[in-house]
Amino acid sequence: MTDTDTTPAREAATPVLSARDLRVWYGSKRGPVAAVDGVTFDVRPGETLGLVGESGCGKSTLGRGVLGLLPPGAAVDGEVRFAGRNLVGMPAKDLQALRGPELGLIFQEPMTRLNPLMKVSDHFEEALRTHNRGLGKAQIRTRALDALRGMGIPASRYDSYPHEFSGGMRQRIMIALALVLRPAFVVADEPTTALDVLVEAQIIQILADLRRNFDTALVLITHNLGIVAEACDRVAVMYAGHIVEQGDAREVFANPQHPYTQELLRSTISLGTTGLHFIPGAPPDLADPPAGCRFHPRCPKAMRVCADEQPPEVLLPTGSRTTCWLPVPDMTTAEGRLPLEAEEIGVADEA
Repeated sequence: MTDTDTTPAREAATPVLSARDLRVWYGSKRGPVAAVDGVTFDVRPGETLGLVGESGCGKSTLGRGVLGLLPPGAAVDGEVRFAGRNLVGMPAKDLQALRGPELGLIFQEPMTRLNPLMKVSDHFEEALRTHNRGLGKAQIRTRALDALRGMGIPASRYDSYPHEFSGGMRQRIMIALALVLRPAFVVADEPTTALDVLVEAQIIQILADLRRNFDTALVLITHNLGIVAEACDRVAVMYAGHIVEQGDAREVFANPQHPYTQELLRSTISLGTTGLHFIPGAPPDLADPPAGCRFHPRCPKAMRVCADEQPPEVLLPTGSRTTCWLPVPDMTTAEGRLPLEAEEIGVADEA
């Protein structure tokens, strides 16, 4: 990993944002669906937290739920504290005032997030005038051009339309829009999706520079474990609406404790890969999740207790946390908690 700093001073710093037992529900014909179910995490100044997991595990919902950017009908419960205030239940007007100057979001899919009928200059003028009504047009232009130059976009392109840019340049413009107000906390939702590896590396470097220069706290949502290893101080692994393991990225990658984290890491492709490993089965239906550990139907190490009881969160000597029965002393030998047979828990053969 590069550009990471896990010094004691940072670890002791007051979190910029703290989520406690955060839940997000969507309505459906089958009843409420908990896309995020009891999530707890902190992000400190200058720290990048990588949020990883399979598609549909709740990563984007978590990021948007923290910022209050959920579709109509979604319900949020729990606590998200920022600057001494709980964002959950905050009046929409107050929350809107925080988004932009204090709370930022870098959307995925820049192709659809920029208005094709507006010039790049119009996008920046709208953002800056909304939150800085005292700024004149010349001041807005200066701040916008500074933000664009920081992303490698020349001033000559300021009055261009989105369709005149490549996908990578549009993503840089989206990042510049999110950061022009210098928020203290930013959610980057798949910022490198559909970009080639060279542009991806540039985007990751830009985010690292942001953290270093402005002490910004960042949540980086991604499927790419390599990006997390390269750019993140800490990692949180999500499965079916739960965070199943979180801790220092180096430690989690070097010594993963939850079977889901282990299976994710085994599924990555490297130069030494001789065959493609995959996790059998599919994530559970969140409208009717399984009892006990939600990963147990796919887990190669599942025990009887995994199907019956929700595992506790275990604090490991390394400082990492995992929600699993395996690190609990004597769980593998206690009577009635013997390993399950594959057919009992629904694990398919990999052959």
